[in-house]
Amino acid sequence: MKIELIVSGCCPFCLEAEKVWRAAAADHGCEFSVMDISRAEGAALAQRLKLQTVPALLIDGTLRAVGVQTPEEALTLLQPQRQEAHDRMQQMGLGFSPDNRWFILAAQAYLMLAGLGLLMNGSFLSDDAARPAFLHLFTLGFMLFMIYGLASHMLPRFTGNPIREGAWSWLQMGLAHGGVIGYAVGYLAGWPTLIVVGAVLAWLSLAVFAYRVWPVLWPTAS
Repeated sequence: MKIELIVSGCCPFCLEAEKVWRAAAADHGCEFSVMDISRAEGAALAQRLKLQTVPALLIDGTLRAVGVQTPEEALTLLQPQRQEAHDRMQQMGLGFSPDNRWFILAAQAYLMLAGLGLLMNGSFLSDDAARPAFLHLFTLGFMLFMIYGLASHMLPRFTGNPIREGAWSWLQMGLAHGGVIGYAVGYLAGWPTLIVVGAVLAWLSLAVFAYRVWPVLWPTAS
C-alpha cells in the first residue's frame, strides 16, 4: 500500500499530519512519501486533484482525506473494508473556484463604481439625493460580494465539511446582482418600488447563501 501526503511548507498542521502518517506507514509496512506543493511534482499533483487545502492524503493514488487525522483515524483509513466510508471526503482547493473568483471580481467592480460615482456626482462628502445609490454599491456591492467570495472559499477549510456548489452558487450571485442594481437604479431614478425589489432580491441571495453554508457548519450525521 502506498501512502502519499501532500503538504505545504507554510502549513502549520502539516508536520503533525506527517508525524501521524509516517508512524502509521511504518507500523503497517506501507510505502510513505511526502509531496510538497512548493515543488513541481507536488504542485502538479495538487492541481490535478483540484485540492483546496493541505495536508491531503492519498492511498494508492486515491484521495482519501484532508486535514490532520488522529492515529485512530489513520488506522481506520488503512483498513480496506472501511475505506469506502471515507470516499465522500470533498476536495477543497488551494485556489478559488470559478464562482468565488467572480464574486471577488464583482466586489472589486462595485467598489470602483461606488468611488467613481461619488466623485463624479460630487456627493462624496455632501448628502446628495443620489448618494445612497453609490453607498449601496459599496455596502451591498463591494462588501456583500467580498464576503460571499471569501466565506465560500474559507469556511469549508476550517471545518472540513463541503459547501453546496453548482447552480446554488450562481443563483446566489444572480440574486445579489439584482439586489445591488435594483437598489442603485431605484435610488438614482427615484423609484421606491425598484428599491423594494432590490431589497427582496438581496435578502433572497442571503437566504440562498445560508442554505449553501448550512452543511459546512452543521453537517448531516452519517
